Amino acid sequence: MSIAVYLRVSTLQQTQTQTIEQQLARLEAHIKAQGGTLTPEYTFRDDGYSGATLKRPGLDRLRDRVSAGKVTHLCITEPD
Repeated sequence: MSIAVYLRVSTLQQTQTQTIEQQLARLEAHIKAQGGTLTPEYTFRDDGYSGATLKRPGLDRLRDRVSAGKVTHLCITEPD
């Protein structure tokens, strides 16, 4: 099982209320509670990229891994 996480904040308000590090800690705890492990190469992040565009480096790398069949599960904190 290959578990990936995608992390992003794009606005000043988001960085004040939910940092990428907080998202990562929540997701790591959830994955661990489910009996899984998260490795750094399956952690994809986009600091400061707007959700208005799908052209984001972390998201691009994640999509490549998914397309190659290397990701079986994806965890995110919010679907937006």
